[in-house]
Amino acid sequence: MKFTEEHDALRRTARQFVENELNPFIPEWEEAGRFPIHEVFKKMADLGLLGICKPEENGGLGLDYSYNLVVAEELGRAACGGVPLAIGVQTDMATPALARFGGKELREEFLNPAIRGEYVASIAVSEVHAGSDVAAIKTTAKKDGDDYVINGSKMWITNSLQADFFCLLANTSDDKPHVNKSMIIVPAKTTGISFSEPLNKLGMRSTTTAQVYFDNVRVPQRNLVGAEGMGFMMQMMQFQEERMWACANAIGGLEKVIRQTIDYTKERTTFGQPLINNQYVHFRFAELMTEVEALKALTYQACEQHIAGENVTMMASMAKLKAGRLTREVADSCLQYWGGNGFMWDNPASQLYRDGRLGSIGGGADEIMLGIICKLMDILPKKQKN
Repeated sequence: MKFTEEHDALRRTARQFVENELNPFIPEWEEAGRFPIHEVFKKMADLGLLGICKPEENGGLGLDYSYNLVVAEELGRAACGGVPLAIGVQTDMATPALARFGGKELREEFLNPAIRGEYVASIAVSEVHAGSDVAAIKTTAKKDGDDYVINGSKMWITNSLQADFFCLLANTSDDKPHVNKSMIIVPAKTTGISFSEPLNKLGMRSTTTAQVYFDNVRVPQRNLVGAEGMGFMMQMMQFQEERMWACANAIGGLEKVIRQTIDYTKERTTFGQPLINNQYVHFRFAELMTEVEALKALTYQACEQHIAGENVTMMASMAKLKAGRLTREVADSCLQYWGGNGFMWDNPASQLYRDGRLGSIGGGADEIMLGIICKLMDILPKKQKN
């Protein structure tokens, strides 16, 4: 992928934002278990960073996805994973379907203020019994007059406790699982919505994550995104952008932690010489950086295909699988070279170890990615009938 001067300018803007507006405050936000999301999003919006690929008529920049990838990479250089995750939910998980399929009035009501940083968006798909298996969700939205009445619950919902609206996936008919789902925009302050206490997570501590309950929640049918029954398809499309974003975000974080660990091993002496002088250590850094470049190649190729209008399911799934596994590998290797310091809570390698573990679970677990790849390779065994 060839980057232009415009890409470079956007990269500099994003990098300066991370260095000046995020990293100095992240230790405080991690300790608090949340960050001032509306304040941060408004600052990002003022820089044009919340609507890079969104339509200009809705306040976006109308650029192609490669520009979004650049910003995602730079956000990966933040000193934690939680704040970038909250941003990614806003830009690449909860709003792509709304931007692509939402009606004009619906976009003006919810997408426009999200791009302006006035609304925080949250994606409400996963349920206690249905994480990667999206088809198994049980939340329902039944018609009553001009409204939908929603009942059910959603689990592990990022941004939920600070959200202004949810992009909700619910069953709107009794048809087959892949054609009975619809995507509905639900304002977070609607009567009947309640929340659990914040979930006590291993990592991503600076984001608010909770279970969300919907008890006879009534929203107008005009809040439907696209056509009824097309929700599963739209979510699958939305997943591809989510996965590419996650890969690009991982690249920035992996490069940063490897470089930080290299610097540490140059300063740390053992047995009279810098730790990095051990062949195993500097060879390992070379291996890890080679793997990051391989992830970058996969991610960039997926992006190029996406821009060209091609189906990127295979490439995005491969990149997502690679990103999750490589993050675990890099975090473990780098933590080891920090020694006892790596076992401390505020170490960059231990931060990646905690936050990065989600990469092999969220947005489709590694095993789901493998299943998708096998299916597209036509090597997935057919289900046996009894």
